[in-house]
Amino acid sequence: MASPRQSATESGLDTEALAAAVLAGDRRALAQAITLVESTRSDHRAGANDLLERLIPHAGNSIRLGISGVPGVGKSTFIEALGNHLIDAGHKVAVLTVDPSSAISGGSILGDKTRMEMLSRRSQAYIRPSPSGGTLGGVTRRSREALILCEAAGFDVVIVETVGVGQSETSVANMTDMFVLLLLPGGGDELQGIKRGIMELADLILINKADGELQKLAERSAGEYRRALRLLHPRSAGWTVDVRTCSSTDGHGIGEAWEVMQQHNTLLESNGQLVARRADQARDWMWSEVNGNLLAALQNDPGVREQIPILEAAVGAGELPPVAAANTLLELFLNRQSKQD
Repeated sequence: MASPRQSATESGLDTEALAAAVLAGDRRALAQAITLVESTRSDHRAGANDLLERLIPHAGNSIRLGISGVPGVGKSTFIEALGNHLIDAGHKVAVLTVDPSSAISGGSILGDKTRMEMLSRRSQAYIRPSPSGGTLGGVTRRSREALILCEAAGFDVVIVETVGVGQSETSVANMTDMFVLLLLPGGGDELQGIKRGIMELADLILINKADGELQKLAERSAGEYRRALRLLHPRSAGWTVDVRTCSSTDGHGIGEAWEVMQQHNTLLESNGQLVARRADQARDWMWSEVNGNLLAALQNDPGVREQIPILEAAVGAGELPPVAAANTLLELFLNRQSKQD
């Protein structure tokens, strides 16, 4: 079997030059590199693996932030305000956004470069929107690779924005150092509707849009969430989950939120949790890739592929239990693999 570097060379990709350009901070090279790792072509996968092998030793030096929130909370506006604050303080900020995907094309429906217009114009910022569906860059597949590439390119704060409160939050929490949950003022009913698991993942809760007539309501909401959090255990040892108010439009609380993020990062570094968490992130990445590649191999096997619609029809008609159909596919796939070996 050819090594990743041999395969990358045979495919005609000059990954050595691309890696050097990424390390030099070339934004076009970074965009090209992320496009490469998001590609599903087999020759591109070999090149992507080679590129990552070259760049991983130069990554890992950023603060990795996961940002999520309920619909309408203003995640993009908050990230733009935070990003501008960080750049003014001397940081370089990369934003990886996960947008809803079109059911027709698979591409992103929203455009975060449009929604973060001011931030996107700053040379110290890099914004990369990716669609959430399939293997086109969703958070469960290629966002980890994009994060590594941004770190190698010299960005010392990497922000991963999710679609919203939902299934991808666990994946985002597993690939970042701090998970920030944005909520709206007046959280009584909202508190009941949010899954307990997502609250348990949060390292910081921010009540956004705390301005004008909503400021007092936001403060009351913050008090409600503080009381609710007493029943939950923080995921970081020695850390008390903070609840703050902020306004992305007038800048209230943005600097204070960043101070809390820095305090959390300092704690993780001082007690060894950051090293342990990065190791957990790498292992989670490995098994995520194993699961994805095995599923792709099963679905692309010619013998298995021709049985899939037959079994799906039987399951849909109630003629075959889904468990039995799944076992049939797995046994067929494993038998075919053993014969090929």
